Formats: sequence, structure tokens, C-alpha cells
Amino acid sequence: MTGALFITTISTFAFMSEADLHRRIKEMLVKNLMLQVTADQIGDDLPLFGPTGLGLDSIDALELVVSMEKTFGVGVPNSEVAGKALQTVNTIHDYILEKRGSLEQA
Repeated sequence: MTGALFITTISTFAFMSEADLHRRIKEMLVKNLMLQVTADQIGDDLPLFGPTGLGLDSIDALELVVSMEKTFGVGVPNSEVAGKALQTVNTIHDYILEKRGSLEQA
């Protein structure tokens, strides 16, 4: 990632409201994973993986990690972190805010 893009990404999300961040996460999910639902149909606490939620699988998880890095400038370093951070829209939201805070302090 280039420095200019990285700085733009951080500054863009620094001024985004929590509702806007939730919306952007849902839009990213629908667009990049080619889901057959709309962003409005995805609840903040709906499980992303498994039969009781969106039904995403391991391939979707990889796509999601790449999408998060491209969209939000936030990487997911390993499967243990992914297992915690990628459960719902809310857990992705919290992970992005946590990482954004550590990036801004660096």
C-alpha cells in the first residue's frame, strides 16, 4: 500500500461516524463477496459464518481479509485474530476501530 493511500484511508475513517462505518462494512461485504442480500438486510450482530447467519466459508474469509485491507487499510495477521474479528459486522467494526487507534498512535 502506498503512503498516500494509507494516510488518506486513515484520515477518511477518522471522521466517519459509527453508523457510517457499519454501513461501509456491510457494503463491502455485499460488493466484494457478491452476496445475494442487500447491506440493509445484514444485521450488526448477524453471524457471518455458519448456517445461522450469512453462511460465509473459508474462501469468503480470505476475500474478506483482502477487502478489509483494501477498503479500510486494516490487515488481519492470522487465523486466530480472524476468528475473533470476523464474527459479525460489530466485531469487524470494533476491530477496525481498535486497529485505527493503534495506527493513529504510531
